[in-house]
Amino acid sequence: MFLDVPGAKLYASRSGPSSGQTILAIGGWIGSSELWQEPLAILSDDYAVVSYDHRGTGISVTSPDAITFDSLVADALAVLDAYGIDQCVLAAESAGAQTALAVAARHPERVTHLVIVDGMYSRGIAVDNDPFLQGLRSNYGATIERFVQLCVPEADSEHIKAWGRKLLARASPESAIALRIVGSEADVTGDIARVLQPTLVLHGALDKIVPLDRAKELVQALTNAKLMVLDDAGHVPTLTQPVMVANAIRSFLRSAA
Repeated sequence: MFLDVPGAKLYASRSGPSSGQTILAIGGWIGSSELWQEPLAILSDDYAVVSYDHRGTGISVTSPDAITFDSLVADALAVLDAYGIDQCVLAAESAGAQTALAVAARHPERVTHLVIVDGMYSRGIAVDNDPFLQGLRSNYGATIERFVQLCVPEADSEHIKAWGRKLLARASPESAIALRIVGSEADVTGDIARVLQPTLVLHGALDKIVPLDRAKELVQALTNAKLMVLDDAGHVPTLTQPVMVANAIRSFLRSAA
């Protein structure tokens, strides 16, 4: 369904049981809910699963100037409210980790557990000195292609790269730049210190976008977190290793119950 929120129309979907524990999944940067399609399909036998195209991605509709960090946080809550979900397991991939950490810290009554997959959560290079942002502005196509190659270093993965290109192409260059700026300027350091929920940090050992050390640092900074390293995965194991990701989440939720 499309959900009207201030400054955007968000596309969201739900499947699985009509009651019980719910998993809400957030994609990363300009990666839409499609990043979570396969893991959520696997988990939907036991859990209600909800995903949405955050503003600037997929088929959600917004303008680049309506993309702010506060709006990304508010959108996650709006999706929960639209489906009448009081509490959820909140899962996020890559830059979506910033939103998930902020929601968990600022609205702890809405989040029972947290799952972070190859999270890009900390402030990066200053906007004025960001070579990736400069590349998006000067040669968008080549920069996106380089990003795809770095995201998927696994062997025999050309089909995944082709999927990724189509997925990313649904975002406009203007929205991609706006989301990059928002991610660079957002500071969730204080939020991380307040996250108390049991947290699973999944990270690909082959990730060339976010080094494994960043995942280890996140686990150390969180109060109640565990790290699982996916040995043969790059930055998007939700696409390349969906069964492994789903099984890890299922095991985590059962052990943390």
